[in-house]
Amino acid sequence: MEHTKKTSRRQVGKKLRAQFIAGIVIVVPIGAAILILRWLFLAIDDILQPVAQSLLGYTIPGLGLGITVVLIYLIGVVATNVIGRRLIRYGESLLARVPLFRYLYTGIRQILQSFATPREGGFLQVVLVEFPKKGMRAIGFVTSESRVESGEKLLSVFIPTSPNPTSGYLEIVREEDIIRTSISIDDALKMVLSAGKVSLQEVTDRLGAES
Repeated sequence: MEHTKKTSRRQVGKKLRAQFIAGIVIVVPIGAAILILRWLFLAIDDILQPVAQSLLGYTIPGLGLGITVVLIYLIGVVATNVIGRRLIRYGESLLARVPLFRYLYTGIRQILQSFATPREGGFLQVVLVEFPKKGMRAIGFVTSESRVESGEKLLSVFIPTSPNPTSGYLEIVREEDIIRTSISIDDALKMVLSAGKVSLQEVTDRLGAES
């Protein structure tokens, strides 16, 4: 009886830890982005509001936010032209020399690029993977395929978290363990971002055929 109680407590503890970690995985990237944007907005506001006060005699509500939006847009413009791309590549080459940071930066950048331009970023196909345990299915994105010496095909599948798809899990699975679909990358992302509210009929049909 005592052993059963201890086992039950351990299972509850493991479940709580897993749920807490899943929460961290979702909250941290979103929180970091919000904090960075908030810091940028406040820093610009602190610089420009005194200037506006001295020139116009009054402050302008939302000035820092407006300038932040314009700066982000201009950075995007620069990043999409030839000279801007060269400058960014040069900056990235400098960052790549910093130990540890280069792996974090490169990994996050590649994931974000994959979602920003899925057709060019490396996602090959949308599949259904048995995850997180037997009998359950999750949407996954195939990032690469390879064959081992025995001829068996292995696939690298990125399984995004919902509703924040920029974090997730990487699984190496055998071809026979996944269900290939004809769902577009965009449609699959809509389903992930909406936490399933935007459902896809093909997912239902394929899972129904499996049962």
